Amino acid sequence: MTFSLVARCAETGMFGVAVSSSSPAVAARCAYAEAAVGAVASQNVTDPRLGIRGLDLLRSGANAEEAIAIIRRTAPHIDYRQVLIVDCYGGTASHSGGNALGIGSEAKATDVASGGNLLANAQVPQAIVDGFLASQGHIGDRLLAAMQSGLAAGGEAGPVHSAGMKIVDNVAWPIVDLRCDWTEDCPIAAIEAAWRIYKPQIKDYVQRANNPTEAPSYGVAGDE
Repeated sequence: MTFSLVARCAETGMFGVAVSSSSPAVAARCAYAEAAVGAVASQNVTDPRLGIRGLDLLRSGANAEEAIAIIRRTAPHIDYRQVLIVDCYGGTASHSGGNALGIGSEAKATDVASGGNLLANAQVPQAIVDGFLASQGHIGDRLLAAMQSGLAAGGEAGPVHSAGMKIVDNVAWPIVDLRCDWTEDCPIAAIEAAWRIYKPQIKDYVQRANNPTEAPSYGVAGDE
């Protein structure tokens, strides 16, 4: 009931995850990323522990392929899970268990991996990868372009209701963590609308955390 991608920007070193699903609040369970470490998506009858485990393995020195191999050997009920990983070198790896829901497939290239289940067709993840590779600009723009490519290729077999995008850079917290937990309209469009507002302010919010004495004004009533 989900399609997603994990990606790395080769120019900036940022990592990102974008995900959408017919289930509510998908990004709360499926999207994991850490600056200078990598990004993981854990989905399909989701076990959020696999996202945490994937980052732990990358942090300990495993690359994406090694992390997936360890997860396959050690995680319970792995036949029910899908996991996507991109590491700090742009290496990617993925796992789709035999019990993936409906049509499940995956695709990967350097710096990007995509997977999905209960898809309209098996070509959706490749369309997402191709969309990311063909795009330019901020990794947030590229993640959303890739998700739109997935929608154009058919997306999920039924309507999607939630989506999210998480991006990490060179601080200890996500610099972007946008979510639409439920809508009867297109949740990816909702994320894109939030992104247009948030993107110009990303650096300001980092500055407010690091040094509020030099931060720009908040632009609200009473703020001098």
